[in-house]
Amino acid sequence: MTGWQRLERFSWIVGVSLLAAWAGLRGLSTWASARAVEEFEQRLAPSDMSQWSDSRRHHYEESLGQASAPAIGVLTIPKVGLKAPLFEGTGDLALDRGVGHIDGTTAPGESGNVGIAGHRDGFFRGLKDLGIGDVIVLKTVGETATYVVAETRVVAPEDVSVLASTPVPSLTLVTCFPFYHVGPAPQRYIVRAVRR
Repeated sequence: MTGWQRLERFSWIVGVSLLAAWAGLRGLSTWASARAVEEFEQRLAPSDMSQWSDSRRHHYEESLGQASAPAIGVLTIPKVGLKAPLFEGTGDLALDRGVGHIDGTTAPGESGNVGIAGHRDGFFRGLKDLGIGDVIVLKTVGETATYVVAETRVVAPEDVSVLASTPVPSLTLVTCFPFYHVGPAPQRYIVRAVRR
């Protein structure tokens, strides 16, 4: 075997080895990414949907098969066992899969009034059990902010004053009311919390 033949064989062996290593690393990376996403979704999957309406459970399960923008945060309310992904906007997909940041309100992580909406027969069903002093945690990439419930009230759907900017960092959760009303809800249930 000549020197050129040995060099060619060596080059082939190195090339195939590098290609196999690349394929292996790519496969490992894909597996690790899929596993991380799966763990993330498992942590955020509602642990108790017993109070949810059948329709809301169906919409939630359907939403899992649809592509969406990544969550921008996680909303946690320990008292009611809520841990929900927070998405930008209040479109159907965002509210079927989690809760949504209300356009025009302060962005999560900034100072002001952050507005978040959710369905009363799904993720936000437990809001009915919140009281003054209960804790709400909003985690984003940049920070984890803790809020304390300062008030709850019922307003008309057209009363958007609850979403107005505030001089202190606050969080306003909005859902339809009454909680067990069938059909379009005539009012909105508001939970206002201030940052601790």
